[in-house]
Amino acid sequence: MGGRQWQYGTGVVLVVLLVWLATPWPLSAAVAEAGRDYLLVGAATNEPTPHRACTPEMLAGPRQQVQVSAPAGGWSGQPQALDVFNVFAGEVRVQHGDREICGNMHDARTRDSRFRAGIGLVAVPPAGSHEPFLVSWQTPLKARWVPTLRLGAPSPVQQNDTARLLVRAACIAVAIALALSALMAFLTTRDRSFLVYIAGTAVLVLWQAILGGLSGYPEPWLPVGERGAWWLLSLTAASQALVLPALWRLNGGDRLLPRSRPVQLLALWGLLALAAWVPWLQWNSLAWVAQGLQVSYLLGCGLALMVGVWARLRGDRWAQAGLAALAPMLVLILADACRATWLLEYRVEALQLSVTWLLMMAAYALNQRLGRLRQQRDELRQLAETDGLTGLPNRRAGLQQLARHLERVDRERGPLVIGFLDIDLFKDINDRHGHAVGDQVLVAVARALRAAVRSQDQVVRMGGEEFLLLMPGMPREAASARLDRLRQHITEAGRVLQVPGLEVTASIGLAQWRPGEDDLAALLRRADHAMYVAKRAGRNRVFDGEELDPPGLA
Repeated sequence: MGGRQWQYGTGVVLVVLLVWLATPWPLSAAVAEAGRDYLLVGAATNEPTPHRACTPEMLAGPRQQVQVSAPAGGWSGQPQALDVFNVFAGEVRVQHGDREICGNMHDARTRDSRFRAGIGLVAVPPAGSHEPFLVSWQTPLKARWVPTLRLGAPSPVQQNDTARLLVRAACIAVAIALALSALMAFLTTRDRSFLVYIAGTAVLVLWQAILGGLSGYPEPWLPVGERGAWWLLSLTAASQALVLPALWRLNGGDRLLPRSRPVQLLALWGLLALAAWVPWLQWNSLAWVAQGLQVSYLLGCGLALMVGVWARLRGDRWAQAGLAALAPMLVLILADACRATWLLEYRVEALQLSVTWLLMMAAYALNQRLGRLRQQRDELRQLAETDGLTGLPNRRAGLQQLARHLERVDRERGPLVIGFLDIDLFKDINDRHGHAVGDQVLVAVARALRAAVRSQDQVVRMGGEEFLLLMPGMPREAASARLDRLRQHITEAGRVLQVPGLEVTASIGLAQWRPGEDDLAALLRRADHAMYVAKRAGRNRVFDGEELDPPGLA
């Protein structure tokens, strides 16, 4: 009765609680309390908005300048935003009337905070005014690596700027995630290929950070300063030193031309030496380095494409990953040759996306390589643990399996019975009928044993004409009956061979695991001894070793 009253009381309490929670209680008119009703972070400041005036030192050196003119009827009187992208080095000056900004892509503190991927300015020209925007930048090192100027209403211009920043940051984030995944793979496999991949990814992350200006966002975390061109060319040379040999290998170059390794090493160390030499060059020499890197890039991609197509035509399916990795780069090369406008506008994002795709394909190829190594390891293990003639586990694998069964039955307190089987007069079979027939007998016996046992049982060839049967979870009486049926199957398997005068029989010794008394060696000794007792008793029979040596007599 008391239990039923407790259930009723619990039900009433739950009903009352649900009604209280469902009731639309009126909100209190009290003033919201900080920390309970809302969270305020930060504090008031007297720090002025960052603004950096242009100085003659900033604007020194070779520069280009353009005027962004007003429409034919003059400005509308609405706010106008002008954002400048794809300036890889030096100061960018944007001016309209008395508003002026000098910004550096490698230091976000020097730029208008409303623009994150470019250097922008928002101005409100008077209606009907024709005063142009003035924009100047450092002369680019390479033809067609020119700035992109976007003019329009502040909102869409800023949205475009933010989208560019997201793409650039996402590419770097993916590269870092791939490097961390490779690090986990190295810690698991100790394969040095993953360390090479991590080093290459780290260089490409730095290269992308310089290329897209993220090296200065939100504050400079690389000491680029006014030497952005030197940093970019040096990291470009280092990136090519790692990327071009990787493309060659991904496309099957090592497999088709194994003697190409010295040339790869020469290219690798030559580009790394150039990367180390660039910081010491004068500005006038950088354009030559940029052109040389352009030539090496085109040459490397062209050779990788040719060897990839060649490998694919020869049936090398692993070259598919290399051709897939190369595809975005080939698209960019063709677009540049065709002077595509979209590439001028989104060159940074296109380059970063192509590099990210390359890293993904390289990671895929590494994982495929790891899978092949694991498959080869498993095949070698299978060969090492399998009897070549019968396909059964060999003595080494069988003893390991028996040890695992012993650990399990010790935990679960279940029975474990083994049978030690020896083909009777097998030497006479070899002598009378030849070793070829002897091998046929072994194969037939193995096939008969495998077909007659339960799925969880194990049949092991211990060597010669000896076999071991593992029967976990089976009581001794049932195991004895099972072994006797197996003995009969062996005789039938010998008749199937239809060799005149051939008779195949087997003697089997049975032993059961004795928890607390046995070890593996003792269990095998008792089964082997029982098998020899069966032979002395006339062969072609099963002998239960537990009857010969009952537990506890020792």
